[in-house]
Amino acid sequence: MTDVSTMDQQEQIARIERAQEETRKFAAETRKMTRGTALAPWQLVVTAMTAGAALFGAGAAFTKLMGP
Repeated sequence: MTDVSTMDQQEQIARIERAQEETRKFAAETRKMTRGTALAPWQLVVTAMTAGAALFGAGAAFTKLMGP
């Protein structure tokens, strides 16, 4: 091997290691953020009920608007 090819390989290894470290940091930040934003089961139920009520109300208003 020549010195040039050895330097190229070392540069590539360093670049790969930096990319892997950035990926590890990003994954850690993502895990940290998703841990705090997970909804409890009761919050999902309340959200679904609220969305259903909003859709029902919109449907009733549309029916009244389009009715005789």
